[in-house]
Amino acid sequence: MKLTKTYRRLVRDTTINDTSLLSTDYLNHFNELVMMLEMVGDMPEMLDEAGAWRFKSYQQHFADSVFQHKDLAVWAYEHAPDIWREPFDRCTAAARERIEAGLPRLDRLRAGGETAAIAVEAPALSRDLVRHIETMSAIINAAISAEEARALADGAEHVAEGRDAPVHREGATTLGQSDIDKLFD
Repeated sequence: MKLTKTYRRLVRDTTINDTSLLSTDYLNHFNELVMMLEMVGDMPEMLDEAGAWRFKSYQQHFADSVFQHKDLAVWAYEHAPDIWREPFDRCTAAARERIEAGLPRLDRLRAGGETAAIAVEAPALSRDLVRHIETMSAIINAAISAEEARALADGAEHVAEGRDAPVHREGATTLGQSDIDKLFD
């Protein structure tokens, strides 16, 4: 039995969205890898750091986190409405698949001494991950309709062709990276 209404009350005044019952803090896990990949061109040794990165499920991320509301984030996730959680989980799985294909490819390029290819492919992987993060953020923040969330999860890159980021619903509360960073200060 899901206790969605109860959790919507419990997450008020936290960084957990009270519509989706998901938290943008999970995106920090992916942002960490994006930052490392963006540095590979100037600092090739960052590929070792990126290669050491390991995927964590939503629950594992919060279990390992210092996030103030980490237990509530896990409990709320377990009671999140399927219209948000299912597309979110599918987007997370797609990001994981891209990472698990991309990082070994970068390692193979490095083993072959193909530094020019690495300088192209590491930023490309980073950009792909940013698109996944933007999609997950839109779902977490319920900044798109449930139908759009499902469409994105089904493989559509973005809500509207030619846009770099998903459309945000008027009145939706979203957090930028600096807002998220302040939670840990």
